[in-house]
Order: sequence, then C-alpha cells, then structure tokens
Amino acid sequence: MALAFRRVTIAPFRDFDAVAPDGVVIGLAGENGSGKGLLLSLAAGTAKPSAGIVERPGPARLLRLGDALNMAYVPVLLIDHAFAHHDALVREQAYVALDRLRRAGSTILLASHEEDLLHRLADEIWWLHEGKLAGRGDPEEILAGYRRHIAECVRAWGGAVSSPIAPRMRRGDGRAEVVGVETIGENGRPTMVWRSGELAVVKVRVRFRDAVADPVVGMMIRTRIGLNVYGTNTELERLKFGPCAAGETIEIAFAFRCELCPQEYTLTVASHDPDGVWHDWLEDAVAFAVSDSRYTAGVANLRAQVSCER
Repeated sequence: MALAFRRVTIAPFRDFDAVAPDGVVIGLAGENGSGKGLLLSLAAGTAKPSAGIVERPGPARLLRLGDALNMAYVPVLLIDHAFAHHDALVREQAYVALDRLRRAGSTILLASHEEDLLHRLADEIWWLHEGKLAGRGDPEEILAGYRRHIAECVRAWGGAVSSPIAPRMRRGDGRAEVVGVETIGENGRPTMVWRSGELAVVKVRVRFRDAVADPVVGMMIRTRIGLNVYGTNTELERLKFGPCAAGETIEIAFAFRCELCPQEYTLTVASHDPDGVWHDWLEDAVAFAVSDSRYTAGVANLRAQVSCER
C-alpha cells in the first residue's frame, strides 16, 4: 500500500492528490509556506485535513530540524530539514541507512532546501508551490524548473527594493558631485538584481558646482572581493559632453548586456578631468546582484555552446 493523499484540503492545500509508492525517496522542494512541512505532518497523522483522506502503509516517523537521525525501519519516514544541523559524518552514515530503508520498502518524504542533497537522495521530486504540485518527476528536470522560478522571484524582488548610494570611500576636489546612481533592467525600471544576459543600464547623474571644460564620467564593476570586472568611461566611449556650467546637472547612461555569472557586485562611479583629477570618486558606490537559473563558475558568463564529435 502506498502513501496516498486523496483530495486533501487544509490550507494551503485544496483537493490535493498525490501518491508516493513504496521503496522510494520523494524529495520535497519549494519555498517556505508552500506546504512542505504541513504535507509531512499530514503524512505523520499529526495534522488532520478538513476534507479528503491520507492513506498510510503503516506507522510513520517524523524527523524535524534538530532531531536525531533515527533510521530504524519504519514503513513511512518523513524528514523535515532534519539533516541541516548534523555534521558530515552523521549525514554520510544516515545516507547509507536511508538507502537500506528504501530497499526494504519504506516510503520516504524528504523536505530540504539543499539542492545537492535532493539530487543525491531523491528518486523523484515534488515541487510544491502555494499548496499545489507545480511539478513532479525527474530530480534534474524538476529542480531546474524550480531554479528558474527562484531566479525569476529574485529578479522581481530586485525591482522592488533600492540600493542606496553608500560608498566605501569618497574623494575629489568637489567641482562636481555624483548625485545619483541607478541600475536599470531591460524593462526600463530600477533594479538591484539583473538577470544574467539581460540588457542592463547604469545611470550616473552628476551636478557641477563649478564650470568644467571637459568632464569625464566613468564606471567600474567589481566583484564583492574587489576584482575588477569591467570598466569604461565617456572618454573611452568617445562621448564628449562638455563644457558644463556651474549648477548644471547631466545624466550619463551606460548600456550593455549583463553577461555576468550569478553573484554580488559593486559599482564604482566617478566624475573627473581627462588627466585623472577627480571631481567626485565614489568607491563601491552601490551594490547589485546577478541571478540566473543555472550555476556558472567565475565572473563572465560566456554561454558556451558545447558539441562532441566521434
């Protein structure tokens, strides 16, 4: 007899149907609040649905965060992030024991935010979203879809928050002042998270306190550990916009494809003379991040096309 959820209703679930067969490990992926913990409680019998039924092949054991990893045989084993607090040795021993349970016919539901853990242990993934099965099946396929979903959520979140100007260091003779730095997404809206590959724009606003005959405005992208990634300025790009009068404000826009790997970065911006004398230099003025649906190593996302000939 399999572990079965038959038209189960209890918020956030509504008419939820799913069956976990004997002798498999089902990985549960999803954000907090998606229903993972409640599904385990329903399977354990510690939560009761307002409608529908839960069928179990026998007694169930629920392991929660901080519990000892009791891997003695039980028909239904439910693991609610219980690996997270244990060291590498205990975890490796538990992995071996878990495989014995699988071969003995136990049905195992494993909720975790650790993708590597789900890849290693799960025969199938159930991706829960707002009490529904957003996907189920092959771990590689379902987790890839979940990563895309998370990348989209992070990108959307980045458009709802702002990254204030907070330079690590500021210097210059004061003839001009950088009064604004914005990171813009391809939708034309400010964001502090770019999607790898999207059209990105850095806008720098400069107010001139004194007249400047030939100003230069530049930007530099760095990793969070200070590695220079990409820098340019209006002189290199052959954009001459001077002279600028005292009291004048200008806005320079640097547009480029954000072919960067997912991680955190900073922007350094400056206004200066062609000979390098700074008007206003803002070291690591604002922070931003890049998200993507897949892992890439390094800094530059070169999007290699891979082929094989024999």
